[in-house]
Amino acid sequence: MKVIVSALSLNDREDWECLYREYAEFYQVPMDQEILDTVWSWIFDENNKFYALVAKDDSGKCLGLMHYRAMPSPLRGKLVGFLDDLYVKPEVRGGGVVDALYKALNNSASNHDWPFVRWITADNNYRGRSVYDKLSDKTQWITYQMPIDPRL
Repeated sequence: MKVIVSALSLNDREDWECLYREYAEFYQVPMDQEILDTVWSWIFDENNKFYALVAKDDSGKCLGLMHYRAMPSPLRGKLVGFLDDLYVKPEVRGGGVVDALYKALNNSASNHDWPFVRWITADNNYRGRSVYDKLSDKTQWITYQMPIDPRL
């Protein structure tokens, strides 16, 4: 299978929504039209350093997506990349889609002059982690998340 990766285009909206809903379902995160509209607007806002790649087969069928953004790294005094979302349709996993997406991400990061791209994943995402272990270095950092209490 030939995989073609490009920046998401306005014509990809319907396929992108399907992929992103599947991604949210995988992580058991509620998804609605308001969220989809917001994320879509971020991608196409020229003032927002938020980007999207889409992988397609040679017939134009969407196979996977990747969202990433610029993130300040104060200790480095530079912007670095942060990969927010990666999803590949289950039926094409293992067929080179992830490799093609990561190659395109690497090229984009290089063009943005980012020294690296960082991401997090679920501890139980064993299949994804086996790929990440081959493509990247595991960091020493542990992630925390503080819920915000507006009453404080």
